[in-house]
Amino acid sequence: MNTYILKKNIKTSTFQDGTSSNGIWYNLILFLFLGIILYLILWVKMRNVGEFSGDYLLIGYTIFLTTFQMLRLVSALFYRQSLNHVTSDLSPARQQELYEPKVTFVVPCKNEEEAIHTTISKCFEAEYPREKIEVIVINDGSTDRTGEILNRMKAEEYPDLNIIHWVKNKGKREGMNAGFRLARGEIIIQLDSDSYIIPETFRKLIEPFKNPEIGAVCAHADPENASQNWMSKMQAAYYFMSFRVLKAAESTFGIVFCCSGCSSAYRKSVVLPVLDSWLQETFMGKRVTWGDDRALTSYVIKTGHKTIYTDLAKAVTIVPTTFKQLLTQQTRWKKSWIINALFTGRFIWRTDPFVAFFYYYPLIIISILTPIMAARAIFYTPIFVNSSSFGFYLFGGAVVTALLVIFCKFAAREFKYWPYLFLWSAFNIFILSFIFFYAGATIQNRSWGTR
Repeated sequence: MNTYILKKNIKTSTFQDGTSSNGIWYNLILFLFLGIILYLILWVKMRNVGEFSGDYLLIGYTIFLTTFQMLRLVSALFYRQSLNHVTSDLSPARQQELYEPKVTFVVPCKNEEEAIHTTISKCFEAEYPREKIEVIVINDGSTDRTGEILNRMKAEEYPDLNIIHWVKNKGKREGMNAGFRLARGEIIIQLDSDSYIIPETFRKLIEPFKNPEIGAVCAHADPENASQNWMSKMQAAYYFMSFRVLKAAESTFGIVFCCSGCSSAYRKSVVLPVLDSWLQETFMGKRVTWGDDRALTSYVIKTGHKTIYTDLAKAVTIVPTTFKQLLTQQTRWKKSWIINALFTGRFIWRTDPFVAFFYYYPLIIISILTPIMAARAIFYTPIFVNSSSFGFYLFGGAVVTALLVIFCKFAAREFKYWPYLFLWSAFNIFILSFIFFYAGATIQNRSWGTR
């Protein structure tokens, strides 16, 4: 394990539901559950080795994927200690000082008449000195009532609200760039226009910056419209797992590879020097018009600063509620992942060799193999090989999902959408895996799309 974590002793862990338990027993119990499931996985594989003796590719992939996911969970076990470590190694005087830098919210928006009032209001309601809060909103060519609502808010509620009106749409990256350059705060909070940070948790997003090694902090986000339908519930399950397991695992090593656009904070002095390169990012001769937050996070990592996740700062966002909206969003995300994987892969081995070779490069390999193996298991082997590898593939996916569910329930016992994580797993196998192929084939289409 990275010395960033292991030099800390395991102390009492506090779960999201407020329950406290001895961290050692918590880890031991979780290791026991994971060990039992791992034993069952190996037992089933040994029982079926004869049947699948000719399908070494499937067996090898499944073992590789399961091992990787297990290591992710082990890393996530040390997340709480890593978060405590951010400030615990500072001098006693620095630990005790009241850290209240000026902060700036930057909110690019287009056609958000239903959500923009709540988003801006929550910025000003943050439990933080009012005189140290600046809010900049970029109205990026809205054609609905967004501009009117913003003007009324400035005139009637928040006279110090800084509004930039653009007649022509320029894109989120241009909006972020404009806001970042105008910001007077030492810390810049980037928000999507349909998202906000819960005011009473806002300080927890700023506190880690007391450590000068921190370049960016990602808050924990949950869907505000989670209960709307089965699709939003499925995404609520995925969001929790994605933040509390995947980003937590990355945060253990001080390298979160994507600080979410819905609720993240950046140190201005780290971001400003890389803005020009980030703004002018190109791929195959064309400007990149999405993946702004993932790309900006990569530039921060490249400077040598740490990027972390905190589940103590909580945010809410709006997720797609129709199939078309979700597919459009996921296609855009996969395009940005492909481009950013190539960019980050070129330097991460110098920035942190351990993370590069034991996490990032294996993650890239798995991400590329997964849609190929899904296509092979679903279409090729049942038709041309006449084997039961399809069922074996589904079983592997279900077991890995079960591992994630167990961890999520330990991390937050009130997590009620856990059954939908199995639905997300199936959705990923049968649909999102193949969106990867489509995203790669249409990667030169740089239109934003819409939710």
